Amino acid sequence: MRLNKKIKRLFEPNMRLYFILLVVFAGVTFLTGKQNAVIAYAEAALIVALYFYSRASLRRRNRELTKYIESVTQNVDSAARGTFSNFPLPMVVFALEGDRVITANDEFLKITGEREHTFEFSVSDAVPGFSSKWLMEGKNECPDLITVGDRRYRVYGNVVRAETQPGVRGYLAAIYWMDVTEYASISDEFIDSRPVFALIMIDSYEEFFKGLSDKEKSSALAELDDRISAWASSCSGYLSKFDRDRYIFIFEERHLQDFIDGKFSLLDSARTITGPTGLHLTLSIGIGKDGKSFAENYEFASLATDMALSRGGDQAVIKNRLNFEFYGGKSSQIEKHNKVKSRVMANSLSALIHDATRVYIMGHKYADLDSVGAAVGICCAARKHGKTARIVIDPDSNSSGRLIERMKTLPEDAETFIPPQDAMIELDGGSLLVIVDTNRPEQVESEELLLSANRVALIDHHRRAATYIQNAALSFHEPYASSACELVTELLQYIADPADILRYEAEALLSGIVLDTKNFTLRTGGRTFEAAAFLRHAGADTTEVKRLLQTDLPTVVERYSIIRDARIYRSGIAIASPTHVRDRVIAAQAADELLNISGITASFVIFPDNGSVAISARSLGDTNVQFIVEKLGGGGNKSTAGAQITGKTMSEVEEDLIAAIDGYLRENGR
Repeated sequence: MRLNKKIKRLFEPNMRLYFILLVVFAGVTFLTGKQNAVIAYAEAALIVALYFYSRASLRRRNRELTKYIESVTQNVDSAARGTFSNFPLPMVVFALEGDRVITANDEFLKITGEREHTFEFSVSDAVPGFSSKWLMEGKNECPDLITVGDRRYRVYGNVVRAETQPGVRGYLAAIYWMDVTEYASISDEFIDSRPVFALIMIDSYEEFFKGLSDKEKSSALAELDDRISAWASSCSGYLSKFDRDRYIFIFEERHLQDFIDGKFSLLDSARTITGPTGLHLTLSIGIGKDGKSFAENYEFASLATDMALSRGGDQAVIKNRLNFEFYGGKSSQIEKHNKVKSRVMANSLSALIHDATRVYIMGHKYADLDSVGAAVGICCAARKHGKTARIVIDPDSNSSGRLIERMKTLPEDAETFIPPQDAMIELDGGSLLVIVDTNRPEQVESEELLLSANRVALIDHHRRAATYIQNAALSFHEPYASSACELVTELLQYIADPADILRYEAEALLSGIVLDTKNFTLRTGGRTFEAAAFLRHAGADTTEVKRLLQTDLPTVVERYSIIRDARIYRSGIAIASPTHVRDRVIAAQAADELLNISGITASFVIFPDNGSVAISARSLGDTNVQFIVEKLGGGGNKSTAGAQITGKTMSEVEEDLIAAIDGYLRENGR
């Protein structure tokens, strides 16, 4: 072993200066005269003798130092090797590239059974499924427990740069394995035994049992009780009926996955119960889990039940601490014929408008006729209470230009429409913000305005998604309705007389209904036609409504070019992927037109939209397009839905859409 030069300099005395001085003195002595020459020669001889003695002494010291360092190094290496070999935890050193094992101690070889192949295997061969990705990411602890045989381990490690092969430098990883089987088993048991609350509610109780005799009602309820009890008997939970249409079911979390795998078969079982009128009995199941207490789990279950009902019922919703999960949802919601709620909501909205200093109405981004028409109806309600309302809309990004331009020509509505930035300046603490035709905060025209408003009223007909506007002072949310204009029209019947509604306001509301029902062919009920009749009585001209819905020739040509390039995927599902679309309205119209083709029951149009990729989805009702686009971050209702995806290409979005369609069809046995 040769000493490092820096180490040598630390231990070698610097004699050079002394020898130079001695030589100088000897030279001076020699030059002072011949009588001193003998002395000079004697000094020179002495200097030479001292030099050789110094060199010999230095070599001896270096040998002793080298011997000492080698001894210390060997002791340290021996201690390290002994520690590694006898360490009580399994340890292994391997090259990150290829997971090739460099060395492993006996404990690691023992748990992996690789004694016969020492140093001839990789870590991933010894432990199937092991990945060193977490080490490459700079982590010192594996995020997941690793299972080897019947034991579970927490793995720690670090990475160093070293010589992995002769002359080749690379990265070595040293990891050690801590057996946490007992701890993991206790943790699993704790998680599996946590209580889960489920609230089971009969959808549209009044509508289903209306007109039934006591005997028929008792028979239907008894049959339902038997089916709920049979479904719940698969686990040792607690089931109790605490109201005429509600049940509570408490069970351990270990059984929840079985219910999910069974697709909540209770929903299908209950649906086979049919009343004399032909209606099918449907249930909504709200499940709460992960709460800190029983009370919080019950609160989660209540929120999940409300979410299921707001999405049309006949489905199960799981609410945990972070989000919602949705299952089921095959039936269309039964239209409610009782208008008590509409009257109560109309009175509440009137009170909010009366107390407000300013009234602002805002719909969703890229507002359509349903959004703008509903906003115009709220303006009428505000005028009835002596308040001037403002409609917040982006003047350059909407699909209702013809209606807006028409209204701006009227003196009373010249300043009705304002951009979001102006509304932000005018908004004060007493202002009322009315949101129409959406319930998702990220979809409103201006989310900043929504966050700034102290009082918010919500009027919408779309099924509720995982994200929705909360803490609204008024929430008139009815998924059974065909459109937001239908709901606003119902409110106007209790706020204003037909004579109080201006003709263009009635036509704006009617155009929204016509648009969302596709000329009264989809999602229509008795109340839809009642609303249309009320607007017709208020002076709405159907010819003018037709003009509001007209499109120009280039739009029609582009729409049919999208249809021409569409392809059939699976049975009854059409997908179009145009790369150049001038307007998202054209894509939506193309999706509508595809449903007019024989054999097509659902359509999807994927198109680029301002740096992102958008999807417009339509259905005749057999396929729930909302469930499909929700998996891509979108929303809507059973027959009309959409999504906007950023950070992905058209082809990637199409692949995701196909996967979502396949998953939906698989879940529904198609």
